[in-house]
Amino acid sequence: MDGTILVADDDRTIRTVLTQALTRAGCKVHATSSLVTLMRWVEEGKGDLVISDVMMPDGNGLEALPKIAELRPGLPVIVISAQNTIMTAIQAAEAEAFDYLPKPFDLPDLMKRSAKALEIKRRANPAPSNAKAPSDTAQDDLPLVGRTPAMQTLYRLVARVMNTDLPVLVTGESGTGKSLIARAIHDLSDRRNLPFVVVSAADLAVMEGPAAVISKARNGSILFDEVGDLDEDAQARVVRMLDSFTDNAPRVMAASQANLSLKMENGAFRQDLFYRLGGVTVTVPSLRERVEDIPLLADHFFAKAARDGLNARHFSEPALDLVRNYSWPGNVRQLENTIRRLVVTAAEDGISRAEVETVLGNQPAMEPLQGGGDGEKLSASVTKHLRRYFDLHGGVLPSPGLYQRILREVEMPLIEIALDAVGGNQAKCADLLGINRNTLRKKINDLDIQVTRRRKLM
Repeated sequence: MDGTILVADDDRTIRTVLTQALTRAGCKVHATSSLVTLMRWVEEGKGDLVISDVMMPDGNGLEALPKIAELRPGLPVIVISAQNTIMTAIQAAEAEAFDYLPKPFDLPDLMKRSAKALEIKRRANPAPSNAKAPSDTAQDDLPLVGRTPAMQTLYRLVARVMNTDLPVLVTGESGTGKSLIARAIHDLSDRRNLPFVVVSAADLAVMEGPAAVISKARNGSILFDEVGDLDEDAQARVVRMLDSFTDNAPRVMAASQANLSLKMENGAFRQDLFYRLGGVTVTVPSLRERVEDIPLLADHFFAKAARDGLNARHFSEPALDLVRNYSWPGNVRQLENTIRRLVVTAAEDGISRAEVETVLGNQPAMEPLQGGGDGEKLSASVTKHLRRYFDLHGGVLPSPGLYQRILREVEMPLIEIALDAVGGNQAKCADLLGINRNTLRKKINDLDIQVTRRRKLM
């Protein structure tokens, strides 16, 4: 790696680590804790790459990006920040930062991105920036926070697609925040001042429904909520509706917790509608896939409750440990509802583990599904877990499409465990499961099951 890198961060440890690592890689490094000093270096023509924190003692690194682009067109800037929200990622993208990494960052990853930035700068012709100042939106109140790789990937994808005209399909389990992501894409886009219309099956129940939706949306955004639940007639109306769009048509988005490709293969969803909606697929991770974000989300919901006039609470360490290990079948929505209830019912400011257990039904769903070890039949164990799933919805029915969701939850681990048991041999696995080998291959592909480097269970 060859070049001069300007590092701006108010944390001395980070400055030291980056200076040492980049120097060993062959770069010259100028490091500062001052944004004013950084801007002076940039104006003087120093540096081939900038690595800057956001929150500095004398300013905001993100707000400095347009000025850097004006002074030095083509100078790449990598933003690093402990402000791990979707707004940080969006603002970095709007200001045309070369890259964005949340803190704590992986040093080898940052080194690779730095090397890439330097190489691109050497090859590319400097081009003027069309940076836009971050807009004021209500998104700061959204629980779209997280430093996990899954959420950072989601942020970057939202930033890339928000100002395109491509249709967006938002997928994910119930309670993950699919409609929230769709709303964020609209509110952070150039269409933010235009209508955002959420369309349900009832809005398409009559022939005049699509026309009314178009009239209401104008050239804003339309979200087809739980599009997988639309019946055949409603799907046909949506296809005709999309085919009627002109140049000033609204942005189209759809949300679904169902596997639309599987529904399409089963004849329950129109192929032409599937391809019209699937320009870009944005998958919202389940809470089980981003356990490290639970403390951040909990802090957000506790703060939100306090702003609403409720008691200021927090989890005790034993309670937080339980919350981290719980399976959260209802995802972020269930976590928020649980915290709201605990804020009201807890005896002390520090919520105890016992209080969390009481709210979650005294049977935290953290243990893997088991059968036979204690004499309990597998069917009885499954029944217990399914009843618990219903109970955790607090008297409200789960979202439609439960049959396929449960089958998928059981089918995927069954195939994975069976593959492990036979050492990855698909012929033996198909024989063990009692299904055709081609059927097994199709399920492995559909469920995206990794079959390499499997070992036989002992």
